Amino acid sequence: MAPADRIAPASHGRFVVVQPLRRKLCAGCRRGPLAMLVLEDAAPRCLDCADLGHLVFLPRGDTALTRRAREESGLSAVVVRFNRRKGRYERQGVLVEEPALARAEDRCLADAEARRRRRIRDARRRAAQDMRFAEAFAAEILRLFPGCPEDRAHGIAAHASLRGSGRVGRSAAGRALTEGAVVSAVVASVRHLDTSYDRLLMSGLPRYEARRQIAADVEARLRSWRDEPRRPGGRSEDRATPAASR
Repeated sequence: MAPADRIAPASHGRFVVVQPLRRKLCAGCRRGPLAMLVLEDAAPRCLDCADLGHLVFLPRGDTALTRRAREESGLSAVVVRFNRRKGRYERQGVLVEEPALARAEDRCLADAEARRRRRIRDARRRAAQDMRFAEAFAAEILRLFPGCPEDRAHGIAAHASLRGSGRVGRSAAGRALTEGAVVSAVVASVRHLDTSYDRLLMSGLPRYEARRQIAADVEARLRSWRDEPRRPGGRSEDRATPAASR
């Protein structure tokens, strides 16, 4: 007897239905070839002859739906197919009652809606956390650099602390608001926005040489922000504009 013709292993008292590898006819009604069959005393029976014809097939893949469909179904069967290469039967899905499948789908849809609402709540919570952190980061920038315009400080903080960006604000030091991390974020902003650094990089100058050339300009801007008090209304006058003067 070929391996695929052997009776599929019992599944703890559940019905087992086989997807045959060869063309098979029902031993009872002689219909065929059969897409699915039940082996009774090694003789193939179609699902109708085995009193399983009213069941619907649910392919494997959705574990939650399969579990719930079987819970809802008074009668169910495991569907298997023989894998010649591995020499064993492998589960392909289940047969369940159609109303049970519909109820299971409704339960899964309800869960999906609950998950969607939870994702929305979590997103709002993360957004609020991110806003509070960005505000704290901006406040620390203004403490270290009181001459920095408030809108610029908030822009630096928002850029550095963007979730998932990998920037300094998302590092452990950044989340702890260490002085080194805050200064690094300010330096990066000044380097790109207030000097010719990006233009030097685009001209082909190596990064370290470009940084060396604009180092004095960066330090001048940082020094002006450290020394200049913030004006009422949160704005300050940028006395050092090295990028524009060159």
